[in-house]
Amino acid sequence: MRITSELFVAQLSRRLFAAGEFAAVLRRGADAAGAIFVIARPRSGAVRLFGPAVQSLSSESASRLFMEESAGDDAAIDQRFEREARFDPDFWVIEIETDRPEDFIDIVDG
Repeated sequence: MRITSELFVAQLSRRLFAAGEFAAVLRRGADAAGAIFVIARPRSGAVRLFGPAVQSLSSESASRLFMEESAGDDAAIDQRFEREARFDPDFWVIEIETDRPEDFIDIVDG
């Protein structure tokens, strides 16, 4: 059984803060089962976007798995979220500032 989206985001934020990193919830989704997107910004300023892994990959594990999506720049990310909102408005967005997002989220190759 997977933890709720709200609890996952809270836990992720706390883990980042405990490691001296930063996190901010940019969009709050459905408490129980909203999809979670993670924007990662390393100190270099580049941006990476992680979305939920496809069902076939994530069903094998009770943990939440993420896949990296193309993220060109902030405008491209905003457009991605506009499309997502039309499809499913109950998603979460958390932005994290760390050079190693893989230390905090489980990333799979797509």
